Amino acid sequence: MVNASSKYNKIWLTVQCIPFGTVATYGQIADLAGLPGSARLVGKALGLAPKNLKVNWHRVLRSNGQIAFPSGSSDADTQRDLLLEENLAVINYRVNLKVFQWQPNLTEMLIKLRF
Repeated sequence: MVNASSKYNKIWLTVQCIPFGTVATYGQIADLAGLPGSARLVGKALGLAPKNLKVNWHRVLRSNGQIAFPSGSSDADTQRDLLLEENLAVINYRVNLKVFQWQPNLTEMLIKLRF
């Protein structure tokens, strides 16, 4: 049986693989971490990530490319600003996934996403 801590570690490691200038969705991270159907767990894990782990939480968005925090909140503004620093276009707290979504290739999946 896989415990919550092990699941969180898989999620954190997967999020750390998202390249600069790209984003992923909560569901995509869950799938790549071997936890299909656990998009909400991804959000919870990101909220519990140890600060010293430096998880790029800002690169994870809703399935429609929207920032999950309420628009205009300080958390949403922080996430938007971090995405803008990576040269992503953020319009109305949303990123165009067709342009900026991370699509890991087979090498990334076999080497970087090994758990």
